[in-house]
Amino acid sequence: MIRNKNTVSLIIVITFGIVLFFIGTDGFRAFTAETARTMKLMEESPTFPEVTLEDSKERVYPFSEFEGKYVMLTFIYTACTDVCPELEMNLAQVYNQVPKEYIGEDIIFLSISFDPENDDPATLEKYRYYFNADGETWRMARIPDQKELDQLLDEFGVIVIPDNNGNFTHNSAFYLVNPEGVLVDVMDYQEIDQAANRVISILDSKAGDI
Repeated sequence: MIRNKNTVSLIIVITFGIVLFFIGTDGFRAFTAETARTMKLMEESPTFPEVTLEDSKERVYPFSEFEGKYVMLTFIYTACTDVCPELEMNLAQVYNQVPKEYIGEDIIFLSISFDPENDDPATLEKYRYYFNADGETWRMARIPDQKELDQLLDEFGVIVIPDNNGNFTHNSAFYLVNPEGVLVDVMDYQEIDQAANRVISILDSKAGDI
């Protein structure tokens, strides 16, 4: 009898745990906080706020400069020595896989620094050379206005935590914004071919609609 009670209690505990896990992972779909954050972003589909960018060529313009084009985004800071270089090297591989006829015409690549105080245009100009970014179809830029920057990071679920030593803890991904400025995809930056295929598929679909 005692053994049966223990078995029943164990089953109840396991069942309760499974139910909690199911709820906490949004039906087993979100197994990590980052996955859950990405899923939430995709459900909300935020619109890119109207921020003012300053790029490595010292040009100043609103994000609406790219209206009518897809924008492939990353968020970085140039003093980063681990994730950011990998992120940008991987972005370069995606860029190189996209058919040339789409580059600049249908899609722009944009790396935005979340460290505008240190990443001035000259620093961004030097940084872009490391990844063979041309400064036109793949631009490096900052958002000088901290309030605008914070709004963008919040809208796109980008977590940036300064360590008071000039470095940041942050999450990383590829973000794809459509020609209307709406976030349409968040991709794993380590899945290069998958990201490239996704972008090409979207661009091919757009070309087929014309």
